[in-house]
Amino acid sequence: MTDALILEKRGPVATITLNNPPANTWTTESLNHLEQIIHDLNADRKIVSLVIVSDSSKFFSAGADLKQFASGDKARAAEAAQAFGRAFEALTDFRGVSIAAINGYAMGGGLEVALACDLRIAGDQAVMALPEASVGLLPCAGGTQNLTLLVGEGWAKRMILCGERVDAEQALKIGLVEEVVVGEELRTRVLALAEQVSRQSPDSIMACKQLVQMGRSLPSRQVLPAERELFLALFDGANQQEGVNAFLEKRAPEWHYD
Repeated sequence: MTDALILEKRGPVATITLNNPPANTWTTESLNHLEQIIHDLNADRKIVSLVIVSDSSKFFSAGADLKQFASGDKARAAEAAQAFGRAFEALTDFRGVSIAAINGYAMGGGLEVALACDLRIAGDQAVMALPEASVGLLPCAGGTQNLTLLVGEGWAKRMILCGERVDAEQALKIGLVEEVVVGEELRTRVLALAEQVSRQSPDSIMACKQLVQMGRSLPSRQVLPAERELFLALFDGANQQEGVNAFLEKRAPEWHYD
C-alpha cells in the first residue's frame, strides 16, 4: 500500500490524512488504496463517521498529478480515470457520514474528493476550483455532477467552464461548503461533528443517507414509499427499541453495531 493516505481510528470515528507532499496529489496507487480503505471501513460496524484531513498548511489536495497525462497515453489516462471513479464513488457510498476538512487549496480531483463526501467544512483560507478545462481535460471523478447538485447549474458552469476559483466565504454563500471556521480550529470542529454523528443510531444513519441520495436520481414520489419501507425495516433491529426506550427513560442510548 502507500503512505500517501494515513488511516486512524478513534472510537466510532475514522480519519484519513492526505499525506503526499508537497500538494497531496492523487496517484492510481493512492486512489486504489482509498477504495480499499472505504471497503474495509464499511465492514467495521463500529465506525460511523469518516473525516478526511490534510496536514499540509497550504494544500488540502491539488488533485491529479498531471505528469501522468503529459505523454498523451490514452490507456494510462483510462486507468487513472477509472481509479478516480471507483475511489470517489466508493466514498460517496460509504455507509456512515463522511466529512471533508478543506484547508488551503482544493483543486480538481482535490475538490472532487470533498464533493464525494457528505459534508464539507472549510478553513477560512481555503480556495476551491475545478480547473481541468484550462489544461485540456475535464473533471471525471464526479465533479460535473456533484458540484451541480450542491451549487446549481450556474455556479457549476462558472467554476468548470470559466475556471473560476472560490474562496471559503463564497463557497459558503453558494452552498459548496456547510461551514467555515478559522483554520486552526478546523480539525477540532470537524472531529467534534464526527463525534456528534455517533449519538445517532447507526441503523438510522445508513437508512437516512440512502434515502437522501436516492433523491439525486429519482422523483420524490418514488422515494416517499421507500421512506416508509425503511422506517418499518428499522423495527427489525435492536436500535429502534433502544433509542425510543432511552429517550423515555431520559438516558443516553447504547447503540448496537453488529
